[in-house]
Amino acid sequence: MKPQLLCILGPTAVGKTEIAIELAQRLNAEIVSVDSRQIYRQMDIGTAKPTYQEQQAAPHHLIDCTDISQTFTVADYKILADNAISDIQNRNKQVILAGGAGLYFKAIVDGLFEGPGANVKLRNKLQLEAEEYGVEELHNRLHNYDPISANRIHPNNLSRVIRAIEVYELTGIPISELQQQWKHQKQRYAIIAFGLTMPRPQLNDRINQRVDVMLATGLVNEVETILDAGHSRNSFALQSFGYKELVAYLDGQCTYVEAVEQLKQNTRKFAKRQMTWFKKDKRIEWFERNTTPNNVENIVNEIINLTQDNPNP
Repeated sequence: MKPQLLCILGPTAVGKTEIAIELAQRLNAEIVSVDSRQIYRQMDIGTAKPTYQEQQAAPHHLIDCTDISQTFTVADYKILADNAISDIQNRNKQVILAGGAGLYFKAIVDGLFEGPGANVKLRNKLQLEAEEYGVEELHNRLHNYDPISANRIHPNNLSRVIRAIEVYELTGIPISELQQQWKHQKQRYAIIAFGLTMPRPQLNDRINQRVDVMLATGLVNEVETILDAGHSRNSFALQSFGYKELVAYLDGQCTYVEAVEQLKQNTRKFAKRQMTWFKKDKRIEWFERNTTPNNVENIVNEIINLTQDNPNP
């Protein structure tokens, strides 16, 4: 059996990258990013992409995989992740999955449910409708098709809204019903998974501080550069938090102060949704991040001990 994958999961801004890099250095490991936005080139600051120095400290995979203008699906991600995992393991190195995209993590470990392939014509039509009538209009349609999925998928997550509508319009079956297949699928990889958590007030403070740092290091300029390159304001990538708020500001739809506050609020809500997703997965063992001395070292040591105590099944 293949060696198990070591997984470091949790909400945005909790400190996953720091832990993953320390583990990679001590375990002769390489990191596979489990992030739905760091796959895009040019989106660096707003996605908290590992810096050049961090990527030099430990090899990272599945970062800068595609252009902003390209549609990139979970199925695309799964293929690239499988290839990266195989490559790393063939070089006799440990694989660390690190990130906060719950659906991407599930695609790697548990696979995808059986459903229709992408229909480019339908997706383009839905994309144009989103641009003309707004994302809320599509989300309301999804609610009529599939209330369960509509409650799970945030209206601003345009790619998932479109996918859910696409599945229903092609099959007449709600995507939430098809996803029940996961309950009966066999796990694709052996894993040992750890989640990082933090008291909500502390995490919210870290999120607010991170946004301030992003803005101080040029996030507005990054968004301007992307728009100047001709990318659509309604592309999947630019509909994510960190970008859509500043697009609205640059288009004169709100003030800078309003955009910053909205960005912080949307990021905090996103972190809450991440925790809701991961807490449902009973395979994950949780550690609390805090500011006490040696917290990172203690967590890393404990994870290494637990990993050694759990040889490959």
